[in-house]
Amino acid sequence: MARLHTHDQHFLRSPHLVLELIGHSNICKNDLVYDLGAGSGVITSALARRARQVVAVEIEPAAVAKLRANAAQFQNVTILEQDILTLPLPDAPYKIFANPPFSLSSDIVRKFTVEHGTKALYLIAQKQFAQKLSMDTRSFTSMLGAQIAPWYTVRIRRPLRRTDFTPPPGVDTVLVEIKKRPEPLLSDVERTRYQQFVEQCFARQKYFQQLPRESASISAEKSPSQLSVEQWLSLYRSLTS
Repeated sequence: MARLHTHDQHFLRSPHLVLELIGHSNICKNDLVYDLGAGSGVITSALARRARQVVAVEIEPAAVAKLRANAAQFQNVTILEQDILTLPLPDAPYKIFANPPFSLSSDIVRKFTVEHGTKALYLIAQKQFAQKLSMDTRSFTSMLGAQIAPWYTVRIRRPLRRTDFTPPPGVDTVLVEIKKRPEPLLSDVERTRYQQFVEQCFARQKYFQQLPRESASISAEKSPSQLSVEQWLSLYRSLTS
């Protein structure tokens, strides 16, 4: 399907590749799964064969028309013509498997990792974005990565080739898994305060430098983007204890 210039999206060419990528997820037959930015429905159709219920979300009218035609054969697919970021979500647990516009990646992760029902997100995203979400790589961690770390683990499940897409993206891409921890490292009631603390550390270097970093075994030359989740929690707890 041709991409409109107003929708920063690159569609997967092969249904077989989509099935392989879903095989790298923990999506099973009892799951409710959302496909965000569903396009013409390549991912939706594959998910319909794997999950109990699929909700395909798309806002571009021409794409919605093709999506409705391609998904008509499935009784377990619901189509919502709606903006991803204003999407109301159920209280029931659900998972996400999607290839959304790359420009929305941060907003999607931010929105869906504060929803209590989100068990896992599988997103096709820019490799650099995914690396900065993870605290288990040698790359620098982004503020968003540090903010979600007490509740979610991040793992790159599979690299993709630029030729896997139409049109081909100008950046390297991966399938990234953002999975809810079985036991969170902080309670949900602390989420807002902890995330505001992380934001201050990234935004105000002087504030970060004045924290008791020695007690968290953080050397003077380290920046916020170089801390482990354990160091973040140690710093946070030193201020709240």
